[in-house]
Amino acid sequence: MQATAKVTYVRITPRKVQIVLDLIRNQPAEKALAILKYTPKSACEPLLKLLKSAMANAENNYNMDTSRLFVAEANVGQGPTLKRMRPRAKGSSTRINKKTSHITLVLREAE
Repeated sequence: MQATAKVTYVRITPRKVQIVLDLIRNQPAEKALAILKYTPKSACEPLLKLLKSAMANAENNYNMDTSRLFVAEANVGQGPTLKRMRPRAKGSSTRINKKTSHITLVLREAE
């Protein structure tokens, strides 16, 4: 049995999210919460909220024991890119790409 939580269109690059996901993959849920709480990365805030949501899904929807949960899968994919323009020298401009992410967490109960 597994519990899933997904967040889409998060305004942070997938590359930055992947660094933090590598820290919590295959960790117990309680340890993953501690890692996210004390890691000084901008991706930790939405991931902490997502992990708490996945734990609540496991407890309320599937009657799983939250003390035995672990992060089985943690994936990030690129969402749509917001394209913005920035003024440059001599009246020209350049494009700024603001990337978004789709993040999925899957929790399972330890045997």
